[in-house]
Amino acid sequence: MLSELMNFLRACFQSSSDRYGAGEIRGRQDGLLWYKDSGQHLNGDFSMSVIQANNLLEDQSQIESGSLSLQESGPRGTFVGVYDGHGGPETSRYICDHLFQHLKRFASEQDLMSADVIRKAFQATEEGFLSIVRSQWPTNPQIAAVGSCCLVGVICDGTLYVANLGDSRAILGRAVKATGEVLAIQLSTEHNVSNESVRLELQSLHPDDPQVVVLRHNVWRVKGIIQISRSIGDVYLKKAEFNREPLYAKFRVQEPFRTPFLSSEPAISEIQLKPDDQFVIFASDGLWEHLSNQEAVDIVHSHNQSGSARRLVRAALQVAAKKREMRYSDLKKIGRGVRRHFHDDITVVVVFLDTNLLFKASSTKSMSVSLRGGGLNRLPNSLSPLTTPV
Repeated sequence: MLSELMNFLRACFQSSSDRYGAGEIRGRQDGLLWYKDSGQHLNGDFSMSVIQANNLLEDQSQIESGSLSLQESGPRGTFVGVYDGHGGPETSRYICDHLFQHLKRFASEQDLMSADVIRKAFQATEEGFLSIVRSQWPTNPQIAAVGSCCLVGVICDGTLYVANLGDSRAILGRAVKATGEVLAIQLSTEHNVSNESVRLELQSLHPDDPQVVVLRHNVWRVKGIIQISRSIGDVYLKKAEFNREPLYAKFRVQEPFRTPFLSSEPAISEIQLKPDDQFVIFASDGLWEHLSNQEAVDIVHSHNQSGSARRLVRAALQVAAKKREMRYSDLKKIGRGVRRHFHDDITVVVVFLDTNLLFKASSTKSMSVSLRGGGLNRLPNSLSPLTTPV
């Protein structure tokens, strides 16, 4: 009896690296592809996958499950983050290192999880990266033009919070008992000026600037430069003090400005989860460029849970190859950098929801998972060249 009790206590308090072998928690790398086909979180199972296209991998992702607070008595649940960087990997890596820690700090202060806690964590992350830009500006001014989209999901006490900056997307798969189908429900708001509502929002904030959004080569861009209207980083379009020499001319706005062109204020939704809610797909826009919401949900629903994220990445690559009238096998042979002409870096996290666990997470203390896409600490800047099939 005593030995059984000791084994139970060890299971409750051992670290994630103890619960899983080091190789298992880090996932596997297959050339330009990184994946973890199956893992457990407090509310069910999960699957993660990343494919590199750029010379430097600019995406980061993470899943944290267990305590969402610095206090043992605080809220418990699952945190998912997908960070789609641009201009470099610095911002997405900074978010991956700091956002969840800020969330735990604010959850401790309020002793609960809420939209306000998440909003404060986003703002603290933005302010922290701004301080990095200030300190590096004299020697590395181009860091002012590095930024990242930021998509976060938090599952706690049967509620799913989804917070977003930029154009990554979260999709819920909800079962319809009458038909056996699983419907795709979009949970996040995208901040991309290709959407008319986003353009109108920017124009209302800058009524005296007819060029706040410009159509160039059939693509809408903020000041003719960037497609998203909200992000972490990109301080060159938020603070005029960083929009000057020696920043590269292509990033500089000609006229002085006081009102930021980009915002770091996340759009946050609260969803009360139901027994029919099967899974949530969190993914960077590289996936949604090639797959519709319903196509992605159908792929997850029609196969085993294990390998779902990798299956979605592969489906997107197959569509990308078809668009260029080339064989999928030929696309796999193309190395990073050149690969960017065919598809973007793609990050996918699929979180499955177990009804039996969903509403018991607060009192369950036997699960502790901390995993970042590509490895225990973070995705490497560059994965090795693709040598085996994806």
